[in-house]
Amino acid sequence: MAAQSKIKASELIDAGDDDAVELAKRHLLQPWPYAGSVGNEARALIGEGDGIYITDASGKRLIDGPAGMWCINVGHRREELAKVMYDQAMALSYNTPWYTMNAPSAELARRIADAAPGDLSHTFFTTGGSSAVETALRFMQFYNNVRGRPEKKLILSRGGAYHGSTYLSASLNGRPRDRDWMDGADDLVVKLSSPDPFRRPKETSIAAFTDFLVDQFRDTVARVGAERIGAFVGEPVQASGGVIVPPDGYLKRIREICRENDILYVSDEVVTGFGRLGHIFASGDVFGIDPDMITFAKGVTSGYFPLGGVIISERLLEELRRSNHRDALFGHGLTYTSHPIGCAVALKNLDLLEEGVLAHTREIAPYFQARLKTLEELPLVGEVRGVGLMACVECVADRDSKDPLQLDKNVGKRIDAHCHELGLLVRPLINMCVMSPPLIISREQVDDMVAILREGISRTMDDLRKEGVWRG
Repeated sequence: MAAQSKIKASELIDAGDDDAVELAKRHLLQPWPYAGSVGNEARALIGEGDGIYITDASGKRLIDGPAGMWCINVGHRREELAKVMYDQAMALSYNTPWYTMNAPSAELARRIADAAPGDLSHTFFTTGGSSAVETALRFMQFYNNVRGRPEKKLILSRGGAYHGSTYLSASLNGRPRDRDWMDGADDLVVKLSSPDPFRRPKETSIAAFTDFLVDQFRDTVARVGAERIGAFVGEPVQASGGVIVPPDGYLKRIREICRENDILYVSDEVVTGFGRLGHIFASGDVFGIDPDMITFAKGVTSGYFPLGGVIISERLLEELRRSNHRDALFGHGLTYTSHPIGCAVALKNLDLLEEGVLAHTREIAPYFQARLKTLEELPLVGEVRGVGLMACVECVADRDSKDPLQLDKNVGKRIDAHCHELGLLVRPLINMCVMSPPLIISREQVDDMVAILREGISRTMDDLRKEGVWRG
C-alpha cells in the first residue's frame, strides 16, 4: 500500500457537513433526479477514501463495493497518482488540442495501442465514457460519408445496455427506466434482445439461447439491410444492466456477422477495460474478439481524473487516407481532448496496473466469485453472476417464475441501506445489487464484504416478511 496522506477532507473545505447538505439542496443539481425532488436533494455525503474504504459524513467506514462507479480500480488515496497530478499541473496544466499537443497524450496513445487487440492503433481522447461512445458513433458516420455511403448510419444495440448520457449515446441504452421520460434518436437505433442467460425462456438450453441471439442478429441485418447499418455497439459484459455475462462464443459469432456485412463492431469497455476483468482490455484477452473500435473511460485513471477515449482500427484510418475525399473534415473535438493532466495520471495508473494490480485481480477473481456465489443459499437470491471483479446479486420473489419483485422495486435500496449500516456500500439496481470493488481488495476483505451483504439481504428478507410483501 502506498504511503498515506494525513490530510483530512475537513481541511480541504470550509463548510461543515451540515452546511454541505444544505448547500446541495439549494444549489446542486444531482444526476438522475426524480421530478419530485429535482433541485432539492442531498445524497449521502462522503468525506474520505483510503484503499478499498470510504468514510461517510457520520464517520462510518464503509467498504466501497462499487469502487465509486466501477472506476476506483487501484484504490483510494494513491499518493503516486496525486503526485503525478501535481507535477503535471506545475509543468503544463492545459494546451489547446486544436493546434498544439502534449507529450503525455502521445505516450499514452502508444501504450494503449500496445495493449489493444487486433489492429487498433490510434486513440482519440475524450472526457469520459459518454463522450467516448459519442465519438465512436460520429466517427462511424463520418467514415461512411467519406466512403460515399450516407445511408449506412443505423446502429444496433441491445436490451439491458448502457452506453452513456449524451443524446446519441443515451439513445442506445436498453434499460426502460433510462428512456421512460427522455427523448432519443430512435430513428437511428435498432434494438436487439439482451444476452441474459438468466432470463432465457424456460426449457431453453444455453446453446439454444445463444443460437436464438445470433439468429436474431443475423435476421435483423437481413431485414433492415446491411447497406443501412453502420455499427453494432455492445459491452462485453453489460454492466449497469446487471452484470450480464454473455454465453460463451456469442460475441465471436456476432463479430463474424459484423465483419461479413461491413458493420463496424464497437466494443464498449468503459467498465470492463483497465483491469476490471484482469486485463487492460477484455475484448481480446477474455472474449477473443478484435473490434473495429473500443471505447474506454473510468478505470483508465482509476477515477482520479475525468478521461475517456476511443481506439480506432488502422484499417479504417487507412481507408480514409486513401479515399477520394482527402479534404473531408472530421469536425469533432472537445476542449479537454488529450488533457495533459488526465493523460499523465493514466500513464501512472497503467504502471500500477501492470506492476501487480492486474495479476492480483486475476488471482483473486475466482475467490471473489465463489464467495459471492454462496449467497444463492438465501431464498431471496435468484442468481449471483459475474466475471473478474464485477458481480451482481439478483433478487426474485421466487425462483420458478423469476419474478423480479414487482411488488417492491426498492429491494436493492433496502439491502443497500442495511449494508450501509453494517459497513458496506453497494450499487442498488431495482431488484439487484452490483459489486465491483477496487481491484486491490484482499481475501479477508472479500470475506467481510460477503458477510455484510449476506446479513443485509437477510435483514431485508425479514422486513419483507413483516410487511407481508414476500413470503419466501
